[in-house]
Amino acid sequence: MTRLRFLIISIASCSVLVNSLLHTAPTTIKTRQSSSLHLFPDLFSKQQQQPRVQAPPNFVPPPPKPLAIAEGTDLKEFATASAALALRLATGAFVLGWKVDTLFFDDESRYALKLGPIRLRDSSSVLETAARPSSTLVLYDRESSPSCKRVREMLNLLDITFEVRPCFEDTETDYPVPFLVDPNADSTIVGDDDIIGHLLEKYGPSPDLFDRKALWPIEFRAFALATAEIAAELRGHPGRTQQSNARPDNAAMKPIELWGYECSPFVRPVKEKLAELGLPHKVVSCSRGSKNRDAMVERTGRFQVPFIIDENTGIEMFEGPEIVDYLEAVYTTKE
Repeated sequence: MTRLRFLIISIASCSVLVNSLLHTAPTTIKTRQSSSLHLFPDLFSKQQQQPRVQAPPNFVPPPPKPLAIAEGTDLKEFATASAALALRLATGAFVLGWKVDTLFFDDESRYALKLGPIRLRDSSSVLETAARPSSTLVLYDRESSPSCKRVREMLNLLDITFEVRPCFEDTETDYPVPFLVDPNADSTIVGDDDIIGHLLEKYGPSPDLFDRKALWPIEFRAFALATAEIAAELRGHPGRTQQSNARPDNAAMKPIELWGYECSPFVRPVKEKLAELGLPHKVVSCSRGSKNRDAMVERTGRFQVPFIIDENTGIEMFEGPEIVDYLEAVYTTKE
């Protein structure tokens, strides 16, 4: 009953929030890169000094384990991450136009989901001819922001790899978020609606190739904001402020590569820890049907998320709880 009461109160609170949002025009300011230098000097500056960090002494990445709730997983945390997935209807778990290619894929060098004798191979029926960004998009983002979550989900749906620069409330990194920098279009876009429109226009399939209703969990703004707000509340609004013992130079680190997708309850704690530590990270979208699943199999011999590649230390590793512990060990102060 306590959980039900909390959910009812949360929905009521979100209804008030969404009602306010629906009667207030969202911030949607389109600018050029040159006019954004004062907002994001760290992105356009070439003079940053690269901090140096090392993996913990004698650190050995753990061996990847079969899909399961790993030892050391916080069950309450896993439950709230799974609830967040359900609230958002698993949006971003599948690429746009997801389809099953075959149930008996026989190429062991490429990804397929193994279910007994079945090897299910999937892909997208609409993204094959969609334009792909040649340079990485950069998203200035607040992890628990509902409007930022809409953008991240759309990037997963379109199977786009993107870099995240975490922003926090009431600090010098309190930028207007979400804010997207697209070097391929020589443009910057503020506001979730305008960013989503830009992504669909530049990197989405031709409108006649898919049913726009497939995007309703994102494009129905009231529903998206309300459910994302409840999900953030269940998770304790991660990334709203920076972790107190985060290294002060974390923002200048090389982006850590995170392979995964927005709604995965296994990936979520890692994504939140990267945000709370203020670490730039490059999200390699790996939703079902993504071509990046083949890329991971080629690199590691298997597909499993979360997976990180940390160029700052040279470490590559699987296993979410151990990745969180590793990030804590490397990117926090020791006082």
